[in-house]
Amino acid sequence: MVHTAPVTTVSAAAPSTPTRMPYGALVALMLMSFLLVTSEFLPNGVLTEMSSGLGITPGQAGQTVSITAFAGLLVAPTVGLVFPRMDRRALLTWMALLAGVSNLIVAFAPSFILILAARFLLGAAISTFWTMSISVASRIAGPARLGRAVMFTSAGMSLATVAGVPLGVMLAELVDWRLVFALAGFAMALLALAIRLMLPTVPAAQASSLGLLWQTLKRPGITLGLTGHLLVVVGHFVAYTYIRLALERVADAQGSPIDAGTVVALLALFGAGGLVGNIVIGMIIDRAFPVFSVLAPLLIAGAVLTVLLAPGALWAIGVAVTLWGFCFASWLIVVNTWVGHRLPDRLEAGGSLVVVGFQGGIVLAAGVGGLLIDAIGVNTVYVAGGTILIAGAILFGLSNRIKA
Repeated sequence: MVHTAPVTTVSAAAPSTPTRMPYGALVALMLMSFLLVTSEFLPNGVLTEMSSGLGITPGQAGQTVSITAFAGLLVAPTVGLVFPRMDRRALLTWMALLAGVSNLIVAFAPSFILILAARFLLGAAISTFWTMSISVASRIAGPARLGRAVMFTSAGMSLATVAGVPLGVMLAELVDWRLVFALAGFAMALLALAIRLMLPTVPAAQASSLGLLWQTLKRPGITLGLTGHLLVVVGHFVAYTYIRLALERVADAQGSPIDAGTVVALLALFGAGGLVGNIVIGMIIDRAFPVFSVLAPLLIAGAVLTVLLAPGALWAIGVAVTLWGFCFASWLIVVNTWVGHRLPDRLEAGGSLVVVGFQGGIVLAAGVGGLLIDAIGVNTVYVAGGTILIAGAILFGLSNRIKA
């Protein structure tokens, strides 16, 4: 799951700005972002029910997130090569259908292995969407309004954490967790039709190559910045993948463990913080990204450690989770703004590398986190997450000191 952000410069091949803002097409992209992110992280919200229903440990259930990210890691640098000439509207339509099929397989699959295979397909769809989203947004809105256009896809992600994942938790309390995935599958199928009808044709850009990606990595400060980006993503997802388990440690004012409804409310606060952060930081990021690239992961680390160290203070957990969501949504805008300023002539290559870093971070976080959860427990996982976030902040901050 990777997000685009406001940039001030685009390649010379970018199209001219349309007379009117194509809101219908942008809303369709926002809905696709919303449903893809909801589907990607549904296991986070139904982790307990899924592990119980399948007869596996919570750490093993968490691998349904890591396999999705692993697929994205493979697809991101190669999707432009596999589909060098396919119209991007058609490609996104097929990816929406693929995501719908994935969710339906999870809903009816009799074995955990088949569920992992289905989640691999979802990862391919997600990575294709995020890799192409910045170039599609540039085509349909024009380079002069790219910032406003890509805010829609970022808003879709934030809305998913506000409503999508918490809704999955709530539905799982009322119905079987498999029905939740079935509903997500049908919604994706309907969205495929909307994408086909609402988006204009989007011709394929010049295909990237692995050699071009390697040349991009060798530009000054790029490898350092992307390493920092990877660590920030790892640190966040080491903690967020198992947030349900962490929140189940929290007590209310009477000292009793909080109920499922309070967990849903806290997850909604995370999403609400992300939605506000997406809007607020998106308005100022072009001027503030060098500072915020260090501040955001440090604040996330503080929020993660607060969730760990203050389980008896529900109000503090609420503030920490909201701040966590605000900063992580902002981080995604930061790193893509950084790409826009550093690589204005290679937006698709830069976007691919950001996707690789993001999905690679999820793979590492969910995989290693799952082993730590089962072996040591959630406390160690959260300490590791906070430490990694601090290291990522330092490296990304150093990258901003290197002239492009």
